Amino acid sequence: METPPPQQSPSSHPHGHHLRFHLPHLHLNKAFGDDWFALKAEAFARFFGTPIFLVGQTVFVGIWIILNMMGVASFDPYPFILLNLAFSLQAAYAAPLILLAQTRQADRDKALADADAQHREALALASSERQAVAGQQTAQLLELMHQNTALTELTKELSQRIEALTAEMHRHLVAEGQKKG
Repeated sequence: METPPPQQSPSSHPHGHHLRFHLPHLHLNKAFGDDWFALKAEAFARFFGTPIFLVGQTVFVGIWIILNMMGVASFDPYPFILLNLAFSLQAAYAAPLILLAQTRQADRDKALADADAQHREALALASSERQAVAGQQTAQLLELMHQNTALTELTKELSQRIEALTAEMHRHLVAEGQKKG
């Protein structure tokens, strides 16, 4: 008698973890790495495209221009060279962060698309294996049905022979009983 294989946990079984194809690409999850600076840099790069940033920057620039044009403050008179310098500085830092974030996001997307493709291929392979097993089981069932039919016919034939022998023995016993009696 064979002993069943030991039970495996779902995470150790090759088909148990639904993200098993993504695991080799986990290092790509953070665009700038996993340290404190990397997390802040990615958050900063993501913040540049938000409506809050765009509205906030527009309000800040509007207040800057109004304060300097109305003479309330004169730290950056028209043509607003200091404001242009601030925009240039912001662009100098923002552009590389945004490009890096986009590049790393593209790398993550490609790696995850590859993992998804591997997952789909594994599903297709498993499906074809299941279909092959189902075909084999169907063939076995048909063979068993043929064998069962043959056994049923043999049983019917033997039952008919037993019935005939029983009837013959009954006639023989009745005939002997009439001779003695």
